[in-house]
Amino acid sequence: MSDDADRSPPSGSSQPSGEDLTGPKLARAALEAARVRREASRPTRRRNSGDGTGTEGGRRLRGYSGPGPDPRDPQPLASVLARMVKARGWQRPTAEATVFGAWERVVGSDVAGHCRPVKLENGELTVEAESTAWATQLRLLAAKLLIRIAGEIGNGVVTKLHIHGPAAPSWSRGPRRVRGRGPRDTYG
Repeated sequence: MSDDADRSPPSGSSQPSGEDLTGPKLARAALEAARVRREASRPTRRRNSGDGTGTEGGRRLRGYSGPGPDPRDPQPLASVLARMVKARGWQRPTAEATVFGAWERVVGSDVAGHCRPVKLENGELTVEAESTAWATQLRLLAAKLLIRIAGEIGNGVVTKLHIHGPAAPSWSRGPRRVRGRGPRDTYG
């Protein structure tokens, strides 16, 4: 009698109780009983509202949200980098680096072919021209160049231009200046 009780199907199963369950039939009955118990214990789940937002009465459901943008979607690299630059406060160094990296695009290929940016400190950009004629021309174009740089990169990044020609450095001013006549030969 206890042998028959062990073979009886679990409650909630679709198998008739009078049948003798062995082998595959017993396995099917056990799986069916487990499925019925799981379905009975699972809370009823509310479905998506169907508007593509993935919310039901202001509450966000778990899982996929359906069509439409989602923060889990793959993001373009440019937007990810822009968010990272903004979050870390790198806007100013990025803009300053753009002056050097995109010099030809900022000032034009003709001007960029005859000069190059050398340094940028405290908003003052030093530009080196290939000849004195180009240095003079760049001094005349300085206001227009500042407007183009501000339009391309942003206001306040470059506030003043220092334009140098190809001349050798002058020691008349600076840290290596000596007052007076300086060193002379000892003869005469």
